[in-house]
Order: sequence, then C-alpha cells, then structure tokens
Amino acid sequence: MNVPLWIWLATIAVIAALFVFDFYAHVKTPHAPTLRESGFWSAVYIGIAIIFGFVVMGVWGTRYGGEYFAGYITEKALSVDNLFIFVIIMATFSIPREYQQKVLLIGIAMALVMRGIFIAAGAAAINTFSWVFYLFGLFLLYTAYKLIKDAMSGGHDGAEQKESKIIQFARKVLPTTETYDGDRIITKIDGKRVLTPLALALIVIGLTDLLFALDSIPAIYGLTREPYIVFTANAFALMGLRQLFFLIGGLLERLVYLSHGLSIILGFIGVKLILHALHENELAFINGGEHVAVPEVSTGLSMLFIVSVLVIVTVASLMKTRHEKIVLDEENQAEERAAEKAAELESARESRDRSPGDGQA
Repeated sequence: MNVPLWIWLATIAVIAALFVFDFYAHVKTPHAPTLRESGFWSAVYIGIAIIFGFVVMGVWGTRYGGEYFAGYITEKALSVDNLFIFVIIMATFSIPREYQQKVLLIGIAMALVMRGIFIAAGAAAINTFSWVFYLFGLFLLYTAYKLIKDAMSGGHDGAEQKESKIIQFARKVLPTTETYDGDRIITKIDGKRVLTPLALALIVIGLTDLLFALDSIPAIYGLTREPYIVFTANAFALMGLRQLFFLIGGLLERLVYLSHGLSIILGFIGVKLILHALHENELAFINGGEHVAVPEVSTGLSMLFIVSVLVIVTVASLMKTRHEKIVLDEENQAEERAAEKAAELESARESRDRSPGDGQA
C-alpha cells in the first residue's frame, strides 16, 4: 500500500479540523448534550468513518478496505468498553455533566496523539523485527485472559484502584484544588495557580488512554500491517466517542457481556498474530529459522468473526438484562401485593376492634 506524504498530511489536517470544529461547535460553550444532539453527531462521525472506508477501498483495493473496516470495528468496540472507565472517572471527580464534554474531547485528542506515537513505533519495530508479532500475539492472549478474569470477578475494580493511585500521586506532586472554577483547567487561589478537578480528570484519562493503547495497537496490527490504516482506524474510532459517551451512558450497564466478547476477540487476534509470526518465522530456535507452514486467517474471516462475536454478546447482554428486569419487576409487584394484603388485614383488624362486641348488645 503506497501512501504519499501529502495524503498523510491531508488526512491529519482533516482529522485535526474535525476536532477543532467539534470544540467550537459543541464544547466551547459548556452544556449538557441532549440525546438527540448526541445521536445525530454520533451518526455523522460513524458515517464519515464508513465513507472513508469506501474511499480506501476505491483507491487501494478491497483488501485494504476490508482491513480498514475490520480495524475500525475492533477499535470502536474497544473504545466502547473504555467508556466504562470514563464513567468511573467522571463519577470519581463528580464532574458536572455540562463540563464533561470538554474533558472527554481533550482526553480523546491526547489519546490520538499518544496512539500516533505508538503506531509509528510499532511500524518501525515490525519492519525491523518480524518476531515482534510473537510478542504482540502473546501480549494480546495475556490481555484477553486478564479481561475475562476481570469480567468474571465483577468488572473494572482493578482500573478503579489504579486511577485512585494516579489521583493520589497527582495531588501530592501538583498544586491542586477540589473546587471547580467553571470549565477552567487552571485557576488562581490566593494568587497561586492551581489545577482544578477537571485538570486531574484529564491527567487520569490521558494515562488511562496510554494503557488502552497498549491493547488496541497490537490488536489492530493483527488485522493489518499498514500504518496508515492503523492510524485512520484509530482516529475514526475515537472521533465521535464523546457523543457516544452521552448517547449510550445508560446502555453501558446493560452490555454485561461486552468484556467477555472483547476478550474472545483479543484472544482470536492474538492467535492470528502468532500464526502470522510462525509463517514469517526467522527465529533460529523455531523450526531452524525457517518459515512454519501454518494456515493464516484472512481479513474477511477476521471481520466475520469479530462482527459475529459483537452481535452475539450484545444480544445476549440485552436478553440477560431484560430477563433480570422482568424478574425484578415481578418481585417488586409481589412485594407490593404482599404490602397491600398486609394493609388490608391491618385495616380489617382495626375495624373489628372498633366494632361493639356481642356482649354489649
């Protein structure tokens, strides 16, 4: 895939322009976005990502277009899982809803810059050392194990503990205040500049995004070796994440099996990377440094697997939460009926107590 420098520069310029537009159109004036606003702009950014995918397909061919869409879907799914952590961060700092947009947009921009660095480093490592795919594959298998282990034990408790340590460290080494000053990141108290809780939230989100990149970059390199596709799939997956945060905030609690599904996807990509590493093998202690004849997973099969897993876990999650809601409603109704029956019995008893006895006739 030959991507001239001017296309790289033009793509980065367009993405930067979209972030600037998002800031001035939606974030500069603090407000709590409505569901209608969030839904519309989330659809717009998803539409832009899809259109870009067809452009890639038209210019460079269906192979690279398929790799882009597989990478975009995977990164979008991982980003949705990351929204759980964002919810925890917002709650930890008690950030007012109208200020959350600014924190999210700046945090997402920071994430894209950091991922760009990781992508460049990953591309350089892959081009120099083919055995890097072994490391990526093993790391994804370990990540998949940790993810399913956390999911089985109840979610993101480990993430909460890490964030707490980050907050404690930041407050020790940086001048901070627990008082908000509108949507300002830095304010003055007694003539001294201090960081507001918004700034601390940005620090936590930035460092958390750094950890997210350790998972997402090896995952997408398991679907494509093209840095341009890796970068654009990440960029378009992150864009619109702010709107998605407000749009599906309530739905996140219903996606109870999302982490299970993501662990399966990461495990699948990890196996795919190891198979690719064996196919390209140059390590002397494996098959004498010769390539190993193993089957490789095609991009089409990868996309079909990823989409199928996401559909299954989404449907299963919604069915489970719906069933739990029905059971809970039935229990509440039973309790209400029992309370009404008890009230009726109490009322009847009080009526008998107030009535004259047979001996008083």
